[in-house]
Amino acid sequence: MKKAIAVGAAGIGLSFAMLAFGYVSGMAPTLNGKPSANTEIAAGMDRESIETIVRDYLIANPEIMLEVQVALEAKQDAEQRLAQTQAIESSADLIFNASYDGVVGNPDGSVTIVEFFDYNCGYCRRALDDMQALIADDPDLRFVVKEFPILGPDSRKAHAVSMAFRALAPEKYGEFHEALLDFPGRANESNAVTLALSFGVDETALREEMKNSAIEAAFNETYALASELAITGTPSYVVGDEVIFGAQGSETLAERIEAARAACTKAATC
Repeated sequence: MKKAIAVGAAGIGLSFAMLAFGYVSGMAPTLNGKPSANTEIAAGMDRESIETIVRDYLIANPEIMLEVQVALEAKQDAEQRLAQTQAIESSADLIFNASYDGVVGNPDGSVTIVEFFDYNCGYCRRALDDMQALIADDPDLRFVVKEFPILGPDSRKAHAVSMAFRALAPEKYGEFHEALLDFPGRANESNAVTLALSFGVDETALREEMKNSAIEAAFNETYALASELAITGTPSYVVGDEVIFGAQGSETLAERIEAARAACTKAATC
């Protein structure tokens, strides 16, 4: 963290120096089209003198670099938030109503929360309790689970089993999903298939469905969607017009859900 701050501060300091030199050499104020006295003085200074002045100023006032860093991060956050809101609006149907996503809770609930998850994500496993608490406390909640395998080949294969299972036994998907998330070891094709068979699906049918090209297409579509939303990790959530990163806990998610419910004007984004 200290290294990141130091690098950021160094970059800001360099930017100050470049800005100062650019200002005095090409953008200084004029009076009636003629250089002002300050401009003439500045124009007579060499680069080394200007950089020394900037350096001395920043050393005497180092807090300004952190202030600029904070302002820059706030600006970037605001820009990302706007881009996410626009992406949610333009891709609402894929986010909230994709045919390949699993739905737990009330399928006809008035508000929807979408979770991007990976079966091998430790935080997703901890967040299972959050999902269960939210569904138990809010009978009007529609909870969409979006298969987002990003933790290697084992995850991708386990998710393929999950999607194949849902195609064959959609009424049992919620139980299967929770059981695989709660699995004590690393989820992979072998133990996901074993779990699926314990729910009574036929192995031949399951393995045949796992070859369905629609599964690969769904993964790729979800990856593209995550990129639009600046989602790079799991769990991540979409509620209303907001993207929420990380396992925030059921109380925080419940607050965001209520805010979305209160602000909701379009069913597709609720």
